Amino acid sequence: MSIFRVADGVLDALIVPSFTKIGPAIRSRMFEWTDPDVDGKRIAITGPTSGLGKAAATRLAELGAELILIARNPTKLETLVAELEQVGDGPFSTIVADLGDFDSVRAAGEELAKLNALDVLVHNGGALHNKRSTVVGPTGDEIELTLATHVVAPFLLTALAQPALEASDDGRIITMSSGGMYSQGLKLDDLQTTKDYSGTTAYARAKRGQVDLTERWAERLVSSSVTTHAMHPGWAATPGVSDALPGFDKLIGPLLRSPDEGADTLVWLCGAPAEEIGTGDFWLDRRRRPTAYVPGTKSSRDEVDRYFVAINELAGSPV
Repeated sequence: MSIFRVADGVLDALIVPSFTKIGPAIRSRMFEWTDPDVDGKRIAITGPTSGLGKAAATRLAELGAELILIARNPTKLETLVAELEQVGDGPFSTIVADLGDFDSVRAAGEELAKLNALDVLVHNGGALHNKRSTVVGPTGDEIELTLATHVVAPFLLTALAQPALEASDDGRIITMSSGGMYSQGLKLDDLQTTKDYSGTTAYARAKRGQVDLTERWAERLVSSSVTTHAMHPGWAATPGVSDALPGFDKLIGPLLRSPDEGADTLVWLCGAPAEEIGTGDFWLDRRRRPTAYVPGTKSSRDEVDRYFVAINELAGSPV
């Protein structure tokens, strides 16, 4: 093992320098980061109009990708397309869909399914909600909003887009998770955080679920050309952080990553060599990371199986 790999592991274990802008500053030099090859790839991305999503969309456009931009605000989508046309050749198309509105999520998934091929589906959309609320799910049941937008909606979108992803020679599903997931395990007895609701707790549990589902999707798709990947951006300066976590933003502010630094691994996963990234792993700064550090937070196989079944049911049993 090289000294750089050892240093990287130590850096990751220290958390604060790993998650802040110190992480990419050091790692990009140790491992000589280069641009991924995404030229001509057709990439669909949710939540591209601000923060990490916008940073990723802009960089992917600069590198020659064709983008399908999925967001709920048509005006912001139009503005984004105009901006992307200044830096890339595209083409850039849009789908208006709200991840909290399952009729629109289904419509978006059906539109993706009609493509002759989709190279990458990026699940980036979502937010941290400090007050508990619910939306109506595909089966008519109420679903807690954080779980709905971060887990159930991406699950449904993945299932519907699967034919287009399988039509690609190298289809990829990439999920923007969060380092906050390290603080929580799956809570199957309170899946929708009905007890002592906390926005940060619900968010962390949903992000844990995203990572566990990434592993399970990898197993389900192993006989296809589709691979799955989850990553976290570290602590980045985005509107979501400043709005939902103002105290944290004030405390860590000077050390926060830029949106470009936070989105780098997502962009890299879109075009990194398939033999290098495999499938089903969790990434930060272009390196595989453990999925658990805190005792009691690592999910058992039985828990992930039960979670997959529960989310599939909430999504209307698309698989």
